[in-house]
Amino acid sequence: MDFDLTKEQKMIQKEMQHFCKKELNKDYVRWMDENVDFPPDELWQKFVDIGMFQSNIPKEYGGESMSMVDGMVAFEEICKASMSVALAIGTTVGFGTRFINELGTKAQKETYLPLLSEGKLKMCMALTEPSGGTDILGSVKTEAIEKNDRFVVNGEKVFITAAHVSDYMITMCRTEKDKKPSQSLSVLMIPSKSKGITITKVPKISCHHCDSVGITFSNVEVPKENLLGTRGNGWYESLVVLNPERIGCAMMGVGLMAAAYEDAFLYAKQRHAFSGPISRFQILQHYMADMYINLENSRNLTYKSAWLCDQGKPYHMEATMAKLVASEGALHAGRFGAEILGGYGICSEYPMQRYLRDAYQLQFSPISNEMSKNMMMQYQGLPKSWA
Repeated sequence: MDFDLTKEQKMIQKEMQHFCKKELNKDYVRWMDENVDFPPDELWQKFVDIGMFQSNIPKEYGGESMSMVDGMVAFEEICKASMSVALAIGTTVGFGTRFINELGTKAQKETYLPLLSEGKLKMCMALTEPSGGTDILGSVKTEAIEKNDRFVVNGEKVFITAAHVSDYMITMCRTEKDKKPSQSLSVLMIPSKSKGITITKVPKISCHHCDSVGITFSNVEVPKENLLGTRGNGWYESLVVLNPERIGCAMMGVGLMAAAYEDAFLYAKQRHAFSGPISRFQILQHYMADMYINLENSRNLTYKSAWLCDQGKPYHMEATMAKLVASEGALHAGRFGAEILGGYGICSEYPMQRYLRDAYQLQFSPISNEMSKNMMMQYQGLPKSWA
């Protein structure tokens, strides 16, 4: 059992640390959080230049075919610098690229993967609806009705990350009326500029520089060739994307925790009160010890999930645990990091308040922590608690 990174992985880590220190410093991230709803084009291009969008694309389509572990080594540094930027990158790399690579036809791969590898397309996943998020089978009401050589889409989606800047929306629709829910869903790649699409801003406290929005589809016509995977089998086929998503979201919690811990640790050493540094106070040491334990446990679970994925072994349990532990650890780190900073913990000048705000989004995204626990017990053989 080897927990060390390879020489190549250490190089990836070092290069990404250098990139984030230069391009995602705290002043710039603060500016983005206060002024933009998605990372600026010049920053996006810098990620293109370092090959971020080539990472999980096969070499025959212009990519690097990086492993999940390699990808997470790079992604951790982005998550630490900005969860919003990590989300922005993740919607295209984790949703767009992965859906097309896993479910796309040869023609779809040849058309879209090279463009994705060059950073020329942005994509999002339109899954969650007003009636529910985690309950995909029961909540998806958006319909795609076959009409000649097209599907006509009607329905609503909500909390869709980066849809307002996307070129294509990978959309879960109900296409089969007379079949059970698990055999009635299909995945369509809908051009974002299609007639009949309306985007609605959803103001939220978290991840300000990567907005989540509402989408209304009103008689949106989509060519049949934009179907991804098998018609009616979208629920089962989408799991090849939804399970890795939990690994990525877990890493967001890991990165957020690492940032909060480092900031709190440094502040406690430098801040003096009652004739000495506050780092000598036992209660603050306990806060930081818990943060450090949570960080180590979350990082280990997340990388184990990524390793299992690379080995072709089942990892749904580990990925679910990683998301749960990392999201709860991130919220703990944000809360107690703010306690350590005192009044500065809620001041815009310091990033701790952003860590705390962003951590709340991880509590229910991509699935709620409560449902994570229920699913874990289902994996262990207990009956479904939501059936």
